[in-house]
Amino acid sequence: MSLFKKMTNNSTSYRGTSSSKGPSNQSVISEGRIDELANHFKARLLRETNLEKLTKMPSVELRMTLDRIVGQYLANEQVVISRQERDRIITRIIDESVGYGPLEPLLEDEDITEITVNGPYEIYYEKEGRLHKTDIQFRDEEALRHVIDRIVAPLGRRIDVSSPMVDARLPDGSRVNAVIPPISLKGSLLSIRKFRKDPITMKDLINFGSFSSDMGQFLASLVKAKLNIIISGGTGSGKTTLLNALANFIPENERIVTIEDMAELRILHGHVAGMEGRPANVEGKGEVTIRQLVRNALRMRPDRIIVGEVRGAEAFDMLQAMNTGHEGSLTTVHANSTDDALRRLEGMVMMSSAELPPSLIREYLVGAIDFIIQISRLPDGQRKMLNISELQKNEDGSFKMVDVFRFEQTHVDETGAVQGFHTATGVIPRCIQRLKAYGTPVDRKIFHPRKRSSS
Repeated sequence: MSLFKKMTNNSTSYRGTSSSKGPSNQSVISEGRIDELANHFKARLLRETNLEKLTKMPSVELRMTLDRIVGQYLANEQVVISRQERDRIITRIIDESVGYGPLEPLLEDEDITEITVNGPYEIYYEKEGRLHKTDIQFRDEEALRHVIDRIVAPLGRRIDVSSPMVDARLPDGSRVNAVIPPISLKGSLLSIRKFRKDPITMKDLINFGSFSSDMGQFLASLVKAKLNIIISGGTGSGKTTLLNALANFIPENERIVTIEDMAELRILHGHVAGMEGRPANVEGKGEVTIRQLVRNALRMRPDRIIVGEVRGAEAFDMLQAMNTGHEGSLTTVHANSTDDALRRLEGMVMMSSAELPPSLIREYLVGAIDFIIQISRLPDGQRKMLNISELQKNEDGSFKMVDVFRFEQTHVDETGAVQGFHTATGVIPRCIQRLKAYGTPVDRKIFHPRKRSSS
């Protein structure tokens, strides 16, 4: 007698879903029993059907087919369960065969921006900038590894003891990073940065309170007037989101070449040529670096070059491009302040093979960069633009960073939320005439400082 026939001998295990009062909507089978049933029927499907062929069916047809087959299994093994429990078993089989197991409901929630898995029994998600722990778990480490393998295999990547870390991407564009033992200490680690179906626009960011409408107007004018902009910020501060929003103000008659290590940008523009870096294969061959792509982009007749993030020697090639006719280029850098961004870029140029003296590197920086935008994720989860700073050059070769707009923090309220306001500093940027020349003038009134709120 099978395990599941034995289970039916206790009629209350499965027949408790009905009574004289009619069917109940409450499940009487524990999650553990649902797992057992799902695993048992999945094993039968693997033995008795071509499950791989089934999983290639359209989702509606797949569910109907599995419902019919599982119904036959239930009848054969004399297992009596409710319709609700049957649906849960089928969902579990589908999630573990073609989906991402217990992560599926988190991936479907559009308000969740990031999912982090610390071993099979500890899963967190980020919503509205704050981390929350879930009560969701994988069955075991093997089930978690199965999901990781399903993510990386279609991309031609692999993760094993010899290569225990991998970057990958879900079909919807969400970024994935995975680390497995022995590098990770308590089971496999998985991080998923979700990809929004609808890109966030400048208007959305203003409505979120990330920056003011005056700042948004000014930034749009900078992009249209082909000024070179660096977006600086920490991990998860929204650098790529802002980069995407700014790029949508590039005029339609210009050709954009985008370069990323993992494609995330979705620029609503008629003429975008996108390139993506590639890691080395298992033999250590075939790597395509961001630096190679930046150099290649110069041969593609770009009007604008957009690099998702500069992290190394490619900074030198990017600055060269900005200095040699490719104005209006955009990129991001991981830094905690505008001054830190300059220092990091200087260090990256030193990483290049070119043996340049510090004075010449500084000239490259000053000649290439017009504005640095500093953004940050605050302790309460809010993402704010902290500064819009102009890199002002003097005739003697000196320069200074001057804030045109900034965020003034006033206090933290009783809920822990950071309070403050965005204001102009009173500085009239030197680019004001250029904005007018390019047909994108801004009202000088937007540069008048706001008075501190009385609240």
